[in-house]
Amino acid sequence: MILSATPSLCSLIPNAQTAALRQAKKILLISLFILAANADAFAQKFERIEPMFWFTGMHNPKLQLLVHGDNIAISTVTLSYPGVKLVKVNKVENPNYLFLDLELSTAVKAGTFPINFTAKGKKIFSYNYELKNRDKSAGRIQGVTQKDFIYLLMPDRFSNGDKSNDVVQGLTETALNRDSMYYRHGGDIQGVVNHLDYLKDLGITTVWMTPEVENDMPRASYHGYAVTDHYKIDPRYGTNESYKKYVETVHAKGMKVIKDIVHNHIGTGHWFYKDLPMKNWLNQWPTYTQTSYRDQTVMDPHASAADRKQMLDGWFVPSMPDLNQTNPYVQNYLTQNHIWWIEYAGIDGLRLDTYPYNDPIYMSDWALKLQAEFPHLSVFGETLVNAVANQAFFTGGNTVNRGFDTHLQGITDATLKDAMYEAINGKNGWTDGVNRMYATLAHDFLYKNPNTNCIFLDNHDMSRFYSMVGEDFDKYKEGMALLLTMRGIPQMYYGTEILMKNFSNPDGLIRSDFPGGWDGDKKDKFTADGRTNKENEAFNFVKTLANFRKNSPALQTGKLMQYVPQDDIYVYFRYNADAKGTVMVVVNNTEKDKNLNTNRFAEQIKNSTSARNVISNERMDVKAFKVPAKTTLVLELN
Repeated sequence: MILSATPSLCSLIPNAQTAALRQAKKILLISLFILAANADAFAQKFERIEPMFWFTGMHNPKLQLLVHGDNIAISTVTLSYPGVKLVKVNKVENPNYLFLDLELSTAVKAGTFPINFTAKGKKIFSYNYELKNRDKSAGRIQGVTQKDFIYLLMPDRFSNGDKSNDVVQGLTETALNRDSMYYRHGGDIQGVVNHLDYLKDLGITTVWMTPEVENDMPRASYHGYAVTDHYKIDPRYGTNESYKKYVETVHAKGMKVIKDIVHNHIGTGHWFYKDLPMKNWLNQWPTYTQTSYRDQTVMDPHASAADRKQMLDGWFVPSMPDLNQTNPYVQNYLTQNHIWWIEYAGIDGLRLDTYPYNDPIYMSDWALKLQAEFPHLSVFGETLVNAVANQAFFTGGNTVNRGFDTHLQGITDATLKDAMYEAINGKNGWTDGVNRMYATLAHDFLYKNPNTNCIFLDNHDMSRFYSMVGEDFDKYKEGMALLLTMRGIPQMYYGTEILMKNFSNPDGLIRSDFPGGWDGDKKDKFTADGRTNKENEAFNFVKTLANFRKNSPALQTGKLMQYVPQDDIYVYFRYNADAKGTVMVVVNNTEKDKNLNTNRFAEQIKNSTSARNVISNERMDVKAFKVPAKTTLVLELN
């Protein structure tokens, strides 16, 4: 209207006509520039939607999408796709977020549809959201049981298979320094893939890597427990696609995958820590408050509410903000993320970091939701506590005095680990030495199913096993024999098979590189030629027991029967009802050879007259025999 009126005005003032037209053109150009700038601003509002895609045929029809972008809350959201209903658009404290509640019908088909965002009647942008069909291929999401042998590794410290991702520009940490325990060393997913045959030959059935998701932190980002993007594999390890391919490759070789996940905390480099959806997305305190690390406060009937709150809501360390798992938006975000990774990649099991620090009610609900989607999935929680009762408190089936079931299948059995060390290193007494192990296992009645516990001798947070037994090779073999014949799911830390050593103080040394995983390494311990004679003896000892375990029904599915230690000798059996392939384990932790009369074990030995020494393959009389000093014999009865 202004422009149409201008010529009439200018006709009255001929000398001003040219200047007026120039002014009008200037106004028009400025207006077009502003409109273009606004369009660009609108286009820049959107940053992400998570989950970025989802799946049809899920048990739970509800899906909550997190939408993040500058002032995105001004938007009106619409979508139209058969079988998909936009139930509610949730606005929260921070206008940079929307949470979209969707409901998917059982008949919804795979496909792509636009989610439209408009403001003041104008479209800001559209996001083409994809629903994929669930992958029902055989061999996916198999679960992990005591038939398996888990190999725990830190991908940054195992092998560098792709040098192109060693340094990724734009991340906070770009140093690559193998001389420092706190910087990146360059190991990656491809490095693990390159050595899967080595693991399979060793007798490993399941690979567990410390978290592979992005940790964009300035220091010690390699360990993986300070996530900064839940939906992204750290680019220094690979891509989401390469992780999925890794799982498929593991499955193709007849092995399984465990993914390590963290409910309790994130890293301060997380994108949503820098722009919180709402204040109570985290557990906030007037001043920084660290957890007490006192798991007893969660189960203590006499505990104060203040102590319990500090245990659950205190931060693990200053660089790891504590997520508020009572917040329903946080709950949905975490649960959907874990479901997404399992379905996307076909993972067989989960290890839950810092389990006792999580909100108990939420974790129970989480377990039920995952079981509903993946009935065969295996889950065990990290519980580094000091008593069997404390561990059992967190496992499923223990509802007394709790009022709910955690539905947690198993735990990392730290008390049995301590008992095995006592059986190897300790002096025998009424409650010490091998008697500690006997007494610890006698408390298995506290578990609904102790066979689902993950048993271990060390991991990435504690001193290595070989150092803990004083680099005594006889004790090393004792411990590995216990680990691979005991009830539960055995886990071995990378390098234990080649006698890697070091103590947790300084803690970095327990996370040293696997020799041979990098071009230019002086020795390649992945090969027999690169190992010393003692290292090959250790490797072959583990390999013999691990591969025997693969073919022993007694060790894979059998029950445990133990006998009260006498004359410093501890004996237990692994057996099935049909009594075929019964395994007898005899522990002599003393410095002297011992003669053993086996009459008191007739309940298990039955009519067997001989046995095969699994390690030496020698036949021996099972009625009476000598047990060498500092030895754990593994005998397969006829």
